[in-house]
Amino acid sequence: MEAPNQPPAIRIFVDADACPVKPEVYRVAERYALKVYVVANAFMNVPRSELIERIIVSEGPDVADDWIVERAGATDIVVTADVPLAARVFRNGASVISPTGKAFDDDSIHMALATRNLLTDLRSAGAETRGPKPLSRQDLSRFLSALDLAVVRLQRKLAGQG
Repeated sequence: MEAPNQPPAIRIFVDADACPVKPEVYRVAERYALKVYVVANAFMNVPRSELIERIIVSEGPDVADDWIVERAGATDIVVTADVPLAARVFRNGASVISPTGKAFDDDSIHMALATRNLLTDLRSAGAETRGPKPLSRQDLSRFLSALDLAVVRLQRKLAGQG
């Protein structure tokens, strides 16, 4: 007798090189027993846990992004501040959350890309632009809420398929 088909597992991919919310991701992942892939192009300490896997990719532009894009799909959550990466995995059907708690949707991903492109053009023309603000407590709270909501939505979606 064959075992019934298991629904796909929810996984979290962290674009880890400059991610300020890794401890929060680990906490949520532990609560829901979700696998986390911490992807970076340099060694990074991660907690010892069967649920957390450190992935070190080779140096180079977009190597970590490409690794995530090749694997993240409709039952996954990607945590990144990288707007082009967010757009790529969003097209794959993944849920995408920024470290400030912004959950991207179809409209916001296009707006974020347009804003990023405009700022890139301004910097190329010599304009000085400010970098991101430091993460606030409200940002961390928004991030935790957005991540929790994304997990619950995916759990409900997967339960409806079963």
